[in-house]
Amino acid sequence: MQNSLFFEEIETRTDYTFKYNTHIGRHGWLRLTPAYSVKLVRELIKKDCKENANILDPFSGTATTGLVAAEMGFDATLFDINPFLIWFGNTKCYQFSVEKLTKLQKDFQSCLHQVVISDNNWIPPIHNIERWWHAETLLILASIREALAKVFQEPNGNHYNNLVWIAFSRLIIETSSAAFNHVSMSFKNQSAQYEFNQVKTLFESIFRHIIHSAKMQLNGNVEILKGDSRDLTTDKNGVYDTVITSPPYPNRISYIRELRPYMYWIKFLQNGGDAGALDWEAIGGTWGTATSNLKMWNPTNNDLPNQLYDVCNKIEKSGDKNSETMSRYVHKYFDDMLSHLKNMCKLLKPNAKLNYIVGNSSFYGHFVNTEKILAESMSKIGYKDIVINTIRKRNSKKGLFEFNIKANWK
Repeated sequence: MQNSLFFEEIETRTDYTFKYNTHIGRHGWLRLTPAYSVKLVRELIKKDCKENANILDPFSGTATTGLVAAEMGFDATLFDINPFLIWFGNTKCYQFSVEKLTKLQKDFQSCLHQVVISDNNWIPPIHNIERWWHAETLLILASIREALAKVFQEPNGNHYNNLVWIAFSRLIIETSSAAFNHVSMSFKNQSAQYEFNQVKTLFESIFRHIIHSAKMQLNGNVEILKGDSRDLTTDKNGVYDTVITSPPYPNRISYIRELRPYMYWIKFLQNGGDAGALDWEAIGGTWGTATSNLKMWNPTNNDLPNQLYDVCNKIEKSGDKNSETMSRYVHKYFDDMLSHLKNMCKLLKPNAKLNYIVGNSSFYGHFVNTEKILAESMSKIGYKDIVINTIRKRNSKKGLFEFNIKANWK
């Protein structure tokens, strides 16, 4: 159990959450809860990175670490398993030409004038899509998408054209009935109906903001690669001085759930099965088939900390109908993270500094002390000088906090 007398003194610190990023240049392009605070990353880089340090983030997410590093003049390599996040992050961290951005804005305006409202356009196969958008709004979005695809092609490696699609992603979420008044996502009681001119004006405003922030020049280079953090394959072994990352937390919040509307509209997902398969590949995934697959999962590591087995046993004996599944979920999360920590060693320079931003969780009244279990796992592998710093109190439940596990590679 957490020490309540100590933790009651910890502040919530919304400036250390994704909310802080909303109005900060490129960081505010899309609202994605996997993002962590720009302010926190800046503080860690200032503290731990010497001149010419090479930064690694094995859980790229929305590329916050990479973009902050580039803004501060550092080079960074990031990995992620989700193709949408790789696409988004590489565009977010690209060095754009002001001249080409000006031309892109003219092409964008010309494209909007070519939009023809039709009910024959492609609509993404999102389950219960009417919950997301009013039928008339959906018709307008589909017609705009059709025009964009003709002028800018489907999303690909052209970072300039991708800016249009990122703006469209922002448009679809701002015209939806999704509500963001907490960490995850819920729905308003009724979908808003928009007229075409309203949607067009909103789209123009979003795109102007993106173009303006894309003109800000970066001082470092960022590369975001596809990779499974449990088995990172790269030719850059032994080159990274600093790791700054925030892996998924063992809290059963599916990160792909919030990404789902973007991924369908941008055609990174074709059906619900794709979403479940991708969540199963990711550490901590819980969407769709990811949960049912837990029944067939077998551990790959037999050297996990005893405190993990203790809490898994307590969860399993909680008496809930899902208690066995949740016990296996927690076990798999830390099994995957141990594989990651073992595998990552080969990428690090001697004495490389690590910062892992993590959160604890609670299942049926039993706290999973993520920070302690991961710190002990690091120690078993050979990481040294391990320190756990409490960053902030989380809003969701009493007793839930965010931590930075700091360590050095031997």
